[in-house]
Amino acid sequence: MTQIQSLQTDKRDLARTRIVTQTRGDLQPGQALLKISRLALTTNNITYAAFGDTPHLRYWNYFPTDEAGWGHMPAWGFAEIVETTVEGLEVGERFYGYWPIATHLVVEPVRVTERGFYDGAAHRLDLVSAYNQYQRNRTDAAYRPENEDYQMLLRPLFITSFMLADYLEDNGFFGARRIVVSSASSKTAFGTVFCLEGRDDVELIGLTSGSNKAYVESLGCYHKAVTYDELESLDPSVPTLYVDFSGNGELRQRIHNHFKGTLVHDCYAGSAHSQDHISDQNLDLAGPQPQAYFAPNQIRKRNADWGPAEVTRRFNAAQLSFIDRVRNPAAPWLELQVHQGLESGPALVDTLVNGRINPSDGHVLILD
Repeated sequence: MTQIQSLQTDKRDLARTRIVTQTRGDLQPGQALLKISRLALTTNNITYAAFGDTPHLRYWNYFPTDEAGWGHMPAWGFAEIVETTVEGLEVGERFYGYWPIATHLVVEPVRVTERGFYDGAAHRLDLVSAYNQYQRNRTDAAYRPENEDYQMLLRPLFITSFMLADYLEDNGFFGARRIVVSSASSKTAFGTVFCLEGRDDVELIGLTSGSNKAYVESLGCYHKAVTYDELESLDPSVPTLYVDFSGNGELRQRIHNHFKGTLVHDCYAGSAHSQDHISDQNLDLAGPQPQAYFAPNQIRKRNADWGPAEVTRRFNAAQLSFIDRVRNPAAPWLELQVHQGLESGPALVDTLVNGRINPSDGHVLILD
């Protein structure tokens, strides 16, 4: 018998959470029990919750609860096997993957290999497989014990960044000579720009709030930081590609109006400022209509183009380089903020939902 504590989120009020304790019986054949060790919590987790019922995403479905109005907000992190009935998995093995904010998770491992396993639980079979995969630390070429907190904070975001940068390059930036990135202080945004550094054929502009402008400038990866109030100061005659990490409908309207005739593409990549999906905004926009970007689509394309091993090799190299840059002691892009115990989760979730966070902070929840 195992007592499992989990933090559950009110689907109608994401800042409202509760801690629930349940008792699990003995494992059934084909199951394994993992103790969750540490998790990263970022605005990305709030995005998972905000879009939890979106048909093609269905983030609430990965870790269902017993009550329809409450859900498990997913998070990335590390866990160790404490009990298993599955051949090929051993007690004490450590895995990186997608977890509920909880002390434990029971999984039904399938496709067990040296790399890891997939959770074959029936309710996860028709969900995006990338979120069902659990990777062994000992066979992860990019794993470094000292980087665990940075890996779980950045890898889920950086796969989006890496593949988004590749997607834009793959499409010749849609003919743009300038890329305008909203929510420029967000980790996914500056991760994307990090991957595009060194190019001289496109200007990289970071759109941000007045309070975050100094931070965006300090990153050094954007050619220029511009506040939202200063948007109209940009030359509207330059062919411009908009990469939206904010999800702000009013800002999107201003972008389309200001770059009328020269906006070549509107790439919807996130929603740091909004819990409404782009399809719910009903905006009357001039020029190209917003196109939602979904990293798994580009991953599938590159798996076909390059082969999965080469995609992984390129991503691992870029990820390690990005982590080195982010944690550079001389000028760190990120400062770790450690929160101990599941009981510290509700306040942290409330802070994230309401945007009361410093862009230079990376929040880590320790459950050991």
